[in-house]
Amino acid sequence: MAAEDISALALFKALGDESRLRIVQILIRGESYVELLASRLGLTSATVSHHLKKLEEAGLVECHRTQFYMIYALRHGVLDKTLTDLIAEIPQEIDDDTKYRNSVIENFMPCGILKQLPAQQKKREIILRHILSSLPKKDSYTEKEINDHIKQFHEDYCYLRREMIAFGMMTRDHETYFVEK
Repeated sequence: MAAEDISALALFKALGDESRLRIVQILIRGESYVELLASRLGLTSATVSHHLKKLEEAGLVECHRTQFYMIYALRHGVLDKTLTDLIAEIPQEIDDDTKYRNSVIENFMPCGILKQLPAQQKKREIILRHILSSLPKKDSYTEKEINDHIKQFHEDYCYLRREMIAFGMMTRDHETYFVEK
C-alpha cells in the first residue's frame, strides 16, 4: 500500500485515540515491539496489540518478524502530507442541500399538492421556489396564468402569489408578472 493510497478518514480515525497517538509518537523515533511499547506506555500487551492492529489497518504502521518479535515501524511518507492535503482527499457531498429541499417538498407537498405552507421561512421559500420551478419559461405572465399555475398546488393562489412577490421571486407591473431567474 503506497502512502498515497491511505484514506484520510481512516487516518483521522486511527489517530483519534490518545494511546494510538502515543504509539505513533514512539514509532516516529524508531521501530519497536509490543512488549517494549506496553512498558513505555503503561498498558498491557493486549491493549498495545489492539492499537497497533488499528494503526496497521489504517496504513500507518507496518510490521515484520525478526527472530521472536514482531517489529512495528511507522510507514514512511504517511505523515508527510499536510492537514490541508488530507482534508482535500475526503469525499465531499456534491449535493449541497438537495436532500434537505427534497425532504421539505416531500413533507409539505405529498402527491404534489401543498397541504400547508410551512411557518419556517427557509422551508416556505423552498416550497414557493418549487412551485415556480414548474412554471413554463416565458419573459412575462398574466395574472391569470400565474393564478392557474399556482391553483394546481393550492387553492389559496392569491396568498401564495403575494408570498412569492414578498420573497422577491416575482415582480409585478399592473397585470403582468415577471419571474426572477
